[in-house]
Formats: sequence, C-alpha cells, structure tokens
Amino acid sequence: MTDPSPASSAAERLHGLPPVVDARTRLLILGSFPGARSLAERRYYAHPQNQFWRILQAYLGSPSRVGGEAQPDLVTLPYEQRLAQMLSWGVGLWDVYASCVRQGSLDTAIRDAERNDFLALARRLPDLRGIAFNGGESWKHHRQLAQLADWHLPLWRLPSSSPANASWSLARKVAAWREVFVQAGLVAGAGA
Repeated sequence: MTDPSPASSAAERLHGLPPVVDARTRLLILGSFPGARSLAERRYYAHPQNQFWRILQAYLGSPSRVGGEAQPDLVTLPYEQRLAQMLSWGVGLWDVYASCVRQGSLDTAIRDAERNDFLALARRLPDLRGIAFNGGESWKHHRQLAQLADWHLPLWRLPSSSPANASWSLARKVAAWREVFVQAGLVAGAGA
C-alpha cells in the first residue's frame, strides 16, 4: 500500500454561486460559502435540514409582510420559483466567499478563501437598505464592507440557518431574523 500523493489528498478550489438579486433588492443576505450539496445542485440552501427557506417563509410569506397578503409556500415551490418569490419580497442572496478550498461543508474547514466584490454588487442595487450576514463566518467580514459606510447601510448579524447551528431552535432563529426583516422594512413591526 502506498501513501496518497500530496496532489491526490489536496482539496480542489471550489467556486461559489452567482448573486441572486435584482433592482428590487432591499435586503442582501450573505452566507459564507455554499455547502457541498448546494454546490452540487447549484442551488442556495439546498440541504433539506438548512432552515433558510423555512425562516423566510415564516414572516415574508405571511400576511404580516409589508404591503402583502399570504404568499405561496416558499419551501415547496420549485427552486426557480422560490428565487423569483424571494426577489419579489426584496430579498437577495450571495455569499462572502467567491471561492475557497474546503473539504466537506463546514465553515471551519474553509481555507484560502477569496471574497466576492460587494461594492460592485451594491452599486447595481438602487433600493438596497441593508446587508444581513447569515452566521458567524460571514459576519467576520462585516468590517471589510466599510466602503459601504458612505451609503449608511446597516449591517446585521443573523444566527446561522445551518443545521450545524443546533443550539438555536427554529423559533428562536425566526424571531431573530424577524427583527432584521422589520428594520429593513420587509415586515410590519409590532403594532403596525
């Protein structure tokens, strides 16, 4: 038996997904980097245990949404329709990292990461009101978005929707995310 060569044991460079935004985007949610399943399927938050789509549905898909009535069930929609519905609510998606080296799906395994160009993207979003970071790994980079400070964009840290964030219940995550949706003007606040 021979030892594997360094070339065969090294992880390959992975490349993320393109941003999902349009001119209506008011809140940009940044993850860290897509998990293995999301990369394989070329879909954001493809792992069925990730709670991202359920969290969005809990408030943005309900009658409490600003200016709206109950919407289709986001969780059961086909992916392209899910994205279209999310965009109609003013929510966009992207990740902090454009590419990295990683084995598995955990953020702690990310190495040699290259960041996406947020400033270039933000310039294409005339109604952008804030950026929310889905989890601690993405939040680590909020200070690098200081260029956007001239635009006075609020930056929010969200508890991760990942199944690896098991210390937070779905109800607790939904409540924390709701506060950001209210501040971004996507959901009516208490008493509204």
